[in-house]
Amino acid sequence: MRYLPHTAAQRQEMLTVIGASSIDELFKDVPASACRDGLVDLPLHQGELDVDRALSALAAKNVAAGSVPFFLGAGAYRHHVPSSVDHLIQRSEFLTAYTPYQPEISQGTTQMLFEFQTQVALMMGMEVANASMYDASTATAEAVQMAFRVTRRNKAILSGGLHPHYRDVVDTMDRFDADDDDEIIVLPTAVQTGEDLSAQIDSETACIVVQYPSFFGGIEDFTKLAEVAHDKGALLVVVVTEIVSLGLLKSPGAMGADIVVGEGQSIGNALNYGGPYLGLFATRQKYVRQMPGRIAGETTDANGKRGYVLTLSTREQHIRREKATSNICTNSGLCCLAFTIHMALLGEEGFTRLARLNHQSAVQTATALADVPGVEVLTSSFFNEFTLRLPKPAAGVVEALAAKDVLGGVPASRLLPNDPSMENLLVIAATETNTDADRSAFVAALKEVLS
Repeated sequence: MRYLPHTAAQRQEMLTVIGASSIDELFKDVPASACRDGLVDLPLHQGELDVDRALSALAAKNVAAGSVPFFLGAGAYRHHVPSSVDHLIQRSEFLTAYTPYQPEISQGTTQMLFEFQTQVALMMGMEVANASMYDASTATAEAVQMAFRVTRRNKAILSGGLHPHYRDVVDTMDRFDADDDDEIIVLPTAVQTGEDLSAQIDSETACIVVQYPSFFGGIEDFTKLAEVAHDKGALLVVVVTEIVSLGLLKSPGAMGADIVVGEGQSIGNALNYGGPYLGLFATRQKYVRQMPGRIAGETTDANGKRGYVLTLSTREQHIRREKATSNICTNSGLCCLAFTIHMALLGEEGFTRLARLNHQSAVQTATALADVPGVEVLTSSFFNEFTLRLPKPAAGVVEALAAKDVLGGVPASRLLPNDPSMENLLVIAATETNTDADRSAFVAALKEVLS
């Protein structure tokens, strides 16, 4: 537990210095709907030992992902992480080297970042990648802002297949941007692939943002969309939430994407209550100076020996604010290291094999669930995630499944609560960690719940 030593007088002094009348004023930009009405139902005062016991009892009520059949996804995926990854990231030379402020004496960390960038660029089919971002949602927002700078236009179009949380982050970041003229157009939610995205692009469009595979699991080739975008001077931004999919699917770069962002959590990083995760960001060489974050580069020293340096660090932490491409002031360094180690252990052949195992597991799961009376599989082409239509509201079904020790997917209505058409839709993810026994338990439990 963390000990907070500040007195009431010290807190008031800090508030006075920054010009705030109260702590509540620091949260004035948080919508009222997102704030609690009243205190949490916990005792106001207890001894440290009592607090530790109470919180431990609450934590014990959680169901760990590996303890029951687990089919959740929607941007966060359960994969096997080799124990060697955890062992290596805890080596002192990595664990204590938070960031290479002095690259000349942090060669191990800087080399790792260089290798990470190489891995990401190869996976995405792009020419350059940066040394990571916070997560995919903020990377998506950064990509939109970058497209505004590159094209000198201010309209972004977000596909209806983009993760709802990512759409919200793009909107939030733009809302607090200095430029009031930006226009973010969110297209209607698209469960099926085949949106008429080309028709949305005009001479004022800076970029069009698509997800691959989509939030609902659908796979679509965006080559023609890229051509239309380029003909009209716009950029194509491709978002990849399940990075393992690139072990089998055509790379976004091969489709003509200009900026590719992704979530790296699936490689080397376990599920962890929403974070910290790992944002991936890659682009074309010609746009490198507009890319946010920082880049590790390879060079030679005065003696001709290979060395690694930080180059093109365009974030506020390195250059004056008015010249920065982003206010990102850190990166997910340890998560980035875990990703790099896991990918190095897999290699190209292992990465492809992992992807095949994921697809096979998803196909087997979809086939088994399709035989449940009243269940319809809506996604015709998918990697390891797909969407079902149930004969009753999915939120209630998921709760009933959990009571039977099956974590059976994410109700679309949880992320899209204001869309009535989402009520009966359930997003399912299956990975290499799912067994035949998991699938049998899921099918049996679903039949009971729906009967």
